[in-house]
Amino acid sequence: MTDTASPHTASPTAASPAAAEDKDAPSLLVQEGDIAADYLERLLDIVDYDGDIDLDVENGRAMVAIVGSDLQPLIGPAGATLDALQELTRLAVQQQTGVRSRLMLDVSGHRRARRNELTALAKQTAEEVLSSGEPVRLTPMNPFERKVVHDAISATEGVVSESEGEEPNRRVVVLPAT
Repeated sequence: MTDTASPHTASPTAASPAAAEDKDAPSLLVQEGDIAADYLERLLDIVDYDGDIDLDVENGRAMVAIVGSDLQPLIGPAGATLDALQELTRLAVQQQTGVRSRLMLDVSGHRRARRNELTALAKQTAEEVLSSGEPVRLTPMNPFERKVVHDAISATEGVVSESEGEEPNRRVVVLPAT
């Protein structure tokens, strides 16, 4: 569905009306997506990259994706450039709305693929902890990656997870449930 206020693609859930005072209101999330898309389109023009911007609202969060080929430089090593670009985009949105944005940015499906990898790692680690009864410490991860692992572990009976350490060496520890 095309958002009539913007040339960007939005999902049907993104267009439902809600009270503007509610910071998680779909109308604010659509506005966040539109601001982010405009910011990212300007950036793509500056760096002379071709990409389409797709917008969605999922789990109370604006989801913005840049889709195209040859966008690896926007992802960077281990997603570091993508993380920085997401933070800059969030700041651009906050500057215009006055509200701290929780938008999620993806480039060429990188986060989606990483989410699948991390979910599989979490399931494998949970099985290992259930089998051995011993905690397992995973390698350091960024906040997005840790949340994916915590969510996958929380859906598995018999194990729990917690984070330990300080950024950038913060990691998930999977433990037997007590």
